Amino acid sequence: MSYSLDTTLGPMAPFVCQLLTELDALAIHPATIEVDHLCYRAATLPEYQALKALLASHGDLLVEGMIGGRPIATYRLHQPVLHAHGIVPCIELAAPKPGRSHQAGLEHIELVVPSLDVLLAAHPEVPFKTGNLRDERNPDVAVMLASGQIKFHLRTLAEVIEEELMSGAVVPVPAGYYDQA
Repeated sequence: MSYSLDTTLGPMAPFVCQLLTELDALAIHPATIEVDHLCYRAATLPEYQALKALLASHGDLLVEGMIGGRPIATYRLHQPVLHAHGIVPCIELAAPKPGRSHQAGLEHIELVVPSLDVLLAAHPEVPFKTGNLRDERNPDVAVMLASGQIKFHLRTLAEVIEEELMSGAVVPVPAGYYDQA
């Protein structure tokens, strides 16, 4: 199914389906996994700002804050992305990290699973990245596939954002940050 943002961001449903197909080949079955959101990485700050304006007309901004040294904005889409296994309700827009070169495009999807430890134990042959496994706020594991990355979390991004907003954990984008663009 085509989506109105596909012409700007790239074909989102095919991106999700391709990653889920690659995941299925690892015997991790997408029918039992909730696709929480997908991420688009902007190559420049001006592109990030233009996409923020575009996404504002396609969804509700849940939060924009500094993560990993750059702004990231998350939107709950008015029209979720439909794919063969369900829907993707949210999109994360990542600005480039300062001093690093990034290619613009769809980068990863994130899935919600009941247990990261069970996922790892059930698939010892899969080369998961586990550096954030014991993160207190939002632990995750990830796997790089030919088409992109899949990250696995225990809670939806919307739930994590709500908790961070309530607790004051969101780091605001500094005043004047976009003046460097």
